[in-house]
Amino acid sequence: MQRVLLCLLALAAISCRGSEPSNVERSTSVGSGVRQTTTPPSPTAPRIVALGDSLTAGLGISREQAYPAVLQRKLKENGRVIDVINAGVSGDTSADGLRRANWALEGDVRLLILALGANDALRGLPVAQMKDNLQGIIHRARQRGIPVLLAGMEAPPNYGEQYAAEYRQVFQALSRENTLIFVPFLLQGVAGVAELNQGDGIHPTSAGAERIADHLWPSVEKMMGSDRAK
Repeated sequence: MQRVLLCLLALAAISCRGSEPSNVERSTSVGSGVRQTTTPPSPTAPRIVALGDSLTAGLGISREQAYPAVLQRKLKENGRVIDVINAGVSGDTSADGLRRANWALEGDVRLLILALGANDALRGLPVAQMKDNLQGIIHRARQRGIPVLLAGMEAPPNYGEQYAAEYRQVFQALSRENTLIFVPFLLQGVAGVAELNQGDGIHPTSAGAERIADHLWPSVEKMMGSDRAK
């Protein structure tokens, strides 16, 4: 746990950079690089959507190495031919995710992996605001009949124990109140492990992304059940 806290404290040291050209979206906090975007999927193709920040986008590695792509390969190996859409955008907060949720959830989405909140913590944003944003995303998914896998995060320790506890409780409350499948910490087994992180000590390497996919896989497999795209 101490190594995890040190890693999260390093995250908190990242600040907003200077201005960029208007055609570049600079990410801040988790994802200190050019903002990554996704290509709109076919509206009819069945798919899983991973909605997140740079930890989902795979900042510093290729999209084929990020955990959504690893999950897609695992699904294929297990006879489930379904696209896993990487809807991770570097620097996104829960509010950013809510603003693009309708677009992300269009079409034949079979599962939403919701992995947002890291940047809310790094900026010390109100936990009640984060909860409202995440609940809004969950509500929009539920309106479309899409099951949600909620992936939690941990707040850096520099905002104090009370903030960290309240932050953690948001994910617990959302999972309980919405009866969601819940993975308490997206970076379990990755945060604080030097060989699984890039030089910044924050973003997973390809091996770290595989570890995240392994961590999520039992829940994804359970939620997909026998569902196979035809």
